[in-house]
Amino acid sequence: MNLDEFWAVIEGARTDAAPAPGDPGQAFTSALVERLAAMSKQTILEYQQCFDQLHGAIHRWDLWAAGYLIGGGCSDDAFMDFRAGLIAQGRDWYERAATTPDVLAENPDVIAAAAEGDDEALFNETVNYAASYAYERINGEEPDASFYDDYARFCGPRTDREPADMGEDFDFDDASEMHARLPRLARLFLTHDN
Repeated sequence: MNLDEFWAVIEGARTDAAPAPGDPGQAFTSALVERLAAMSKQTILEYQQCFDQLHGAIHRWDLWAAGYLIGGGCSDDAFMDFRAGLIAQGRDWYERAATTPDVLAENPDVIAAAAEGDDEALFNETVNYAASYAYERINGEEPDASFYDDYARFCGPRTDREPADMGEDFDFDDASEMHARLPRLARLFLTHDN
C-alpha cells in the first residue's frame, strides 16, 4: 500500500461513516475497520506502516500546541489521539495542518467545538488501533497479540518511533505566545482573560 492508497482507504471510510449520535469518531473507526477487514493481512500491515509514518511526521510542538488549544490541554496520550484524529480528517486537512497548524481554525469540527465548549474535536483514540481491530477480526485469534507480533516482524528492527526534531518548544500556557504562534486558534479557544 502506498500513501495514495492509504488516503483512499481513509476517504472511503469517511464516506461510509454514518454519524453515530454523540460519537462521530466511532462511526469513522467502525467504517475504517470494515474496510481494512476486507483486505489481506499483508495490506493491513502496510496500512499500519503508512499510518505510523504519517502519525510520526506530525509529532511536532506546533501541532501539539494546536491540540492543546482545541482540547483545553493535551497530554502525551491525548496528543497521540489528536494526531490520529487529524489523519481521520483526510488528506486535505492533514496536509494543510501539517503545513500550517493554525489553519485548523477553519475546520468545521473545530469551529463547532469552540462554539459548544467541546474539548474532544479531532481527538480519536480508536483510530490508532483500527488496523489491529481489523486484523483480529480476520485472524480470529486473541485480541491484538498476533497483530503486534506480525507487525513487529513486518517492520523489522525498530528505532525510536518519535522524531528527533519536533521544532521549537514553547510554553503552551503562555497566552501571548499562543496568540503569536496560533492566532486564529487562540482567538477561538482562549478567553480574553488569558
